[in-house]
Amino acid sequence: MDFLTFLEQKPLYYKEIDHERVHIAYEILKPHIKRPKTIHVVGTNGKGSTGRMIAHLAWKAGERVGHFSSPHILKFNERIWLNGEDASDEVLEEAHRRLFGILGKEMSDALSYFEYTTLLAFVVFEKCDLMVLEAGLGGEFDATNVCDKELSVITPIGIDHQAFLGDTIEEIAATKIRSIQKEAFLASQPYREVVEVAKQIAVEKGAVLRQAQEPGNIKVAELVEVAEAKGWGDYLIDNASVALQALDILHINYDVNDLLSLELFGRFYALTPNIRIDVGHNPLAAKAIEKALDKKIVLIYNSLDDKDYEEVLRILKPKVKRVEIIPIHSQRATTLEEIEKAAQRVELEYGYFENKIDEDENYLVFGSFYVVEEFLKRFNVPK
Repeated sequence: MDFLTFLEQKPLYYKEIDHERVHIAYEILKPHIKRPKTIHVVGTNGKGSTGRMIAHLAWKAGERVGHFSSPHILKFNERIWLNGEDASDEVLEEAHRRLFGILGKEMSDALSYFEYTTLLAFVVFEKCDLMVLEAGLGGEFDATNVCDKELSVITPIGIDHQAFLGDTIEEIAATKIRSIQKEAFLASQPYREVVEVAKQIAVEKGAVLRQAQEPGNIKVAELVEVAEAKGWGDYLIDNASVALQALDILHINYDVNDLLSLELFGRFYALTPNIRIDVGHNPLAAKAIEKALDKKIVLIYNSLDDKDYEEVLRILKPKVKRVEIIPIHSQRATTLEEIEKAAQRVELEYGYFENKIDEDENYLVFGSFYVVEEFLKRFNVPK
């Protein structure tokens, strides 16, 4: 059975997850592959862009690099980035045949979509010098946490996925940060409680905890120039600063100007001169985007049911002319009626996206990977 057919048979979501299963599978796989130097990226926001910046800079400096991220927007291959490009169908197929052969049918079938594809990335990346792993939902119990790592990078942590991670910022932070091992790097945090939780867990684990600092003046100047050329908001500059400091910790050389050749598709990305797309989906992301926007926009929006979509709309309101709701295909999507009610409560004008783009308006497509995916399909962006 080919890889994508095999993958499509696996459910994306589970009410209960067997956290031991992926560890058992990794122990079977481990003797058959080589693990590169590993950076594990955990947090609520900025994981994807920070991880890709680390991977891109190291690759441009001559390292062989793999970056595993999730979810994808248009095609699965986006999740497994190898030496500057998404892994080809052929590379994924070969890795699948090898992994399935090592694990056997029973274990391969038992693993979840995310568990199997995490281990698949390990197979694809085994000849790399550096492997950058983005945690999925949490940290401690995430499939990406099965292997050792040289450095954990903790991006900003906020309130999200409460049903899985806990109701308080302390609980959420602890679940994510308990994934650290020997050394961790903590980005600037919107909640001071996160810093205290990180310090406590580092002591418990005997780990070295470093906190984000301003990079040297020369790097700051270069980074600001890159950001201006790329049209990045402040939050992407912050993420880039974290990436540079993570590479410094591991003594990996880089040239800041190599960020000029980096395309962060789906991260405040200018699809056209008047359309930006961003896969952000929670209040923390909304605050970063609201700050980054320098003009009023038409918001093309929808949300998954477990997100605080009313608060997202409230945060973005100062920069929003009107909301155009776009239906999305996900079993986790909230109802269109609930989005309408939220827009009414926030007192935002709203309607439905009718596949029309006014050249005189500026647009932001925001709310989830599903929102961006649906918009791009209607916009006829090829897979």
